Amino acid sequence: MSPKPKYVYFFGNGSADGKADMKHLLGGKGANLAEMTNLGIPVPPGFTITTEVCDAYYKNNQQYPDGLAEEIEQNLARLEKLMGAKLGDPNNPLLVSVRSGAAASMPGMMDTVLNLGLNPDAIKGLIKKTGNERFAWDAYRRFITMFGDVVMGVERHNFEEILDKYKKKARTISDAELTTDQLKKIAEEFKTVYKRKTRENFPNDPKVQLRKAIDAVFASWNNPRAIKYRQLYEIRGLLGTAVNVQAMVFGNMGAHSATGVCFTRNPSTGENTFYGEFLINAQGEDVVAGIRTPEQIDNLEKEMPEVYEQLVKYKNILEKHFKDVQDIEFTIQENHLFILQTRTGKRTTQAAVKFAVDMVKEGLIDKRTAISRIDPNQLDQLLHPTFDPKAKKEVIAVGLPASPGAATGKVVFSAEDAEKLAAVKKEKIILVRKETSPEDIGGMHAAKGILTTRGGMTSHAAVVARGMGKCCVAGCGSLNVDYKKQVFSVNGKIVKKGDYISLDGSSGEVMLGQVATVEPSLSGDFATLMEWADEIRKLKVRTNADTPMDAKKAREFGAEGIGLCRTEHMFFGENRIGSVRQMILFAPDVKNLRDKIAVLENELAKTNRTSVIKKELMQTRKELKASLSLYTSALKKLLPMQRSDFEQLFKSMDGLPVTIRLLDPPLHEFLPQEEYNQKEIAKKMKISLKEVQDKVSALHELNPMLGHRGCRLGITYSEIYDMQVRAIIEAACIMKKKGITVYPEIMLPIISAEQEFIILKDSVHKTARDVMQKKGVQIEYMVGTMIELPRAALIADKIAKHAEFFSFGTNDLTQMTFGFSRDDVGSFVPDYIEKGILEKDPFQVLDEEGTGQLVEMGIQRGRSARPDLKVGICGEHGGNPKTISFCHKVGMNYVSCSPFRVPIARLAAAQASLQQPVSRATV
Repeated sequence: MSPKPKYVYFFGNGSADGKADMKHLLGGKGANLAEMTNLGIPVPPGFTITTEVCDAYYKNNQQYPDGLAEEIEQNLARLEKLMGAKLGDPNNPLLVSVRSGAAASMPGMMDTVLNLGLNPDAIKGLIKKTGNERFAWDAYRRFITMFGDVVMGVERHNFEEILDKYKKKARTISDAELTTDQLKKIAEEFKTVYKRKTRENFPNDPKVQLRKAIDAVFASWNNPRAIKYRQLYEIRGLLGTAVNVQAMVFGNMGAHSATGVCFTRNPSTGENTFYGEFLINAQGEDVVAGIRTPEQIDNLEKEMPEVYEQLVKYKNILEKHFKDVQDIEFTIQENHLFILQTRTGKRTTQAAVKFAVDMVKEGLIDKRTAISRIDPNQLDQLLHPTFDPKAKKEVIAVGLPASPGAATGKVVFSAEDAEKLAAVKKEKIILVRKETSPEDIGGMHAAKGILTTRGGMTSHAAVVARGMGKCCVAGCGSLNVDYKKQVFSVNGKIVKKGDYISLDGSSGEVMLGQVATVEPSLSGDFATLMEWADEIRKLKVRTNADTPMDAKKAREFGAEGIGLCRTEHMFFGENRIGSVRQMILFAPDVKNLRDKIAVLENELAKTNRTSVIKKELMQTRKELKASLSLYTSALKKLLPMQRSDFEQLFKSMDGLPVTIRLLDPPLHEFLPQEEYNQKEIAKKMKISLKEVQDKVSALHELNPMLGHRGCRLGITYSEIYDMQVRAIIEAACIMKKKGITVYPEIMLPIISAEQEFIILKDSVHKTARDVMQKKGVQIEYMVGTMIELPRAALIADKIAKHAEFFSFGTNDLTQMTFGFSRDDVGSFVPDYIEKGILEKDPFQVLDEEGTGQLVEMGIQRGRSARPDLKVGICGEHGGNPKTISFCHKVGMNYVSCSPFRVPIARLAAAQASLQQPVSRATV
């Protein structure tokens, strides 16, 4: 016969049935109340109804398990005996609080009822017991409000309107100045409102009050705000909330009573100073209601020195015992101190870092614990500007928080305007676009922030902004942008070019006007924490960087090389976009004419129509010569520019590897669609507008992301890749002669077949040998590929015979695996998450179940053919802590992320090592 389940745990009189490590069963509050009781801390006694009851309650159609009522009755009797008072006793009434308490802290999300047990008879007993009639009626009116609101759903404003009416009559703003007679009348009016709203009398039976309050607290586990909080903070796997029934102590019994909240250290700055506030003659709700201004905790030493000394003693005991900063609620009842709750204190990121480092220095915790305590994602707050929390703001729209930070500036609608106003007038600019393209790169760089109406968290705007460390709000679909009128409208508001707006890249909020910002500052504690993380982590952390500025910033943040240099981003400078476009417009002509010549030569060998074919062949060769001249001249102009780009990157990353991806996007992305830009190109190249338009039209593809891009360009237009390889190796040779240590890694994108890689690798080696022979310098370089297609993962063993490294491009791999366009997911993925189809946006957090399987398979198959295969990840996922943990688990060598995510990745990699100490990664 199995033992009878225990549903209720008692605490009081120096001993408790539970302890701190029972949070899963007793909730955080109940477990800590038990632990404090066992420590001898003055905690009002009570009992905790377990989370298992909450679980059973919801699984059994909101019915409680058998035996619970008897256990509650037994523990209530035990509490009454210990307190020498009885629930509802007209001579010596016991009053209790009924509070929620889940295993994970969810402050304010679930419900609480105070002063339970009061009725007209109990009020008489309370007056007799305390000699304080005003206090008794004050407690009663508070109880009616909380019970009505929490238990019966009578909205709080119904009671507050009555209270405000009486305060107005009394010409006071403080509840504490209302008289006993006024409180009596208020209580009666409260009960009238209660009856009108609930169609039943306010319950006088304390047992009924208790049962209903327990029901309400369990029901609050699934109220909308609690559900939303668990979603936001990814709280999963809990049974539910516990219910804590605890003897009331009163801070509203007069001048020698008080209530307050304190932290063992300053939760804002991290300083080791006692921090908190209190109110004399008040209950806990008054501290947070804002009606009365609380006093600083230091003042308690003047008001009640002995109590203050006890509070300091207990806060020190609790911090030392729990080995973390504590958030403590306390009540003083007629000079007697009671601790009502302790929990791990919420803190700013700055404070969290200081707490962790200081506590290691104090010997309270070790380095590994310090590392595990910091949420990597919160480090963003230390790396980017934030809005002043005291500043007023008017939010007009909310989009996707695509790149963190805070930005205020004047609205412009074109990249050209952004560059001009930022350069000439030194204006702070916000670039507003329906969507950005690579062509906007200059304006994006000039702007303080970027706002788009389309695109997701991995759209062009989001990716580029994160790389630059710029604030970006993407996919703000409620905005209607009118480029012609140079305005956008949202919810009836019109914002014109030149108007100020502010963007919060961490929340996605768009605000009218200028909102004050606070610049970030990195402390010595931050550097210390990062050093500890580096000692622990196994994964290397590289950066995605296309400019020396990005590379320099990433190296300052601790990057150990470049994991992805997107060469296409280098093509949009004003001094080179013309040559790029010339190269693109004539590359197809050269290929088509060469193909035509091959066909004609073949026909010439087979037919006797030689004169006609020879004439056509001669004309085609003439056309080829003209097109080839324009094509090769463009490549010759680009070569020194690319070489200079790579020289600067190698210099910035002296001694560290630099992975350079050869041209990847479809060629049409570099060409203008607007006629006035096409006219400008035609004029510069001395060809007709129609020729330009025909060439642009010929390059158009119905689905360019699945079309002529990546290595397919290298196969078709081999001269482009040859030029880029030549630039890389020449730059490496030059920098090596200057004493710079270079480790180039040449990456071929969108490989889907073994032979594709073989052809391009052979071409890379041929060009590299030629350059090194001419320069008289030997360079150690590697040739590898980006695994971004499902087929590449499936045949990874074949590709790895020839590739020296793999870098997983998980943005494209996710697109191909799901069949989602990453620029369009904003229109439906939020619904998929809300309905539970997807747990997370797969472009933000790697889908381990599907895409992750392809990654793991690719690594295993690749290393089966080449055991020393170097493997990394360079998609946007490389900076996501959850994905970094996955990368550690599957044995990658490194992750690569945008410069401002490097510290986050370093910390997340260390935490991954702590969680999974045995890794197959080869570092």
